[in-house]
Amino acid sequence: MSFLSLPAGDRQLIQIVDAALADATRRSGSWLVCRPGCTQCCIGVFAISQLDALRLQHGLAELESTDPERAARVRARANESIERLIPDYPGDPKTGVLDRDSDERFDNFANDEPCPALDPTTGMCDLYASRPITCRAFGPPVRSEGGLGVCELCFHGATEQEIAACEMVVDPDDLESMLLLEIEQRNNLTGDTIVAFALAKT
Repeated sequence: MSFLSLPAGDRQLIQIVDAALADATRRSGSWLVCRPGCTQCCIGVFAISQLDALRLQHGLAELESTDPERAARVRARANESIERLIPDYPGDPKTGVLDRDSDERFDNFANDEPCPALDPTTGMCDLYASRPITCRAFGPPVRSEGGLGVCELCFHGATEQEIAACEMVVDPDDLESMLLLEIEQRNNLTGDTIVAFALAKT
């Protein structure tokens, strides 16, 4: 199996994001109810970067070497997901790259589709160590263009001030953007995609 290499800085990015998550988790205390087996954030298609896609591909390759049957199930779920999604896919159905102007279409697209990396039997992620940045930051308060957002299962009873005090700053130095530029210049990979296409390519 051949695929493109990850930028050397991806390991540093993951360390930064995971450290930010650990800090936000500590500050959030019992308001953060994320636990193994909770699949709230694993249902519904979401955009991932080309860096996320490469990381997932490497994770699947590692799983192939340690547990080929499990890896085959992940890949099969990805292919089955693509078959369901292609008719209304808001992007290129051959490459999986999303249209740049597909935001409105994407908002209402495949909101009930499970992530191919999710094991439906255990409720656990088969590629947890290689999961996208969005997955690593889901749960604690994270700021976006729409303001400060949290998982709908978390922070029940917390005030706006208490939520703000637990904000997770995902990538303070925007290292991800630099790594994406490196990927674009080195591999000519641009545009967001989704988990299923990333895993079906491998």
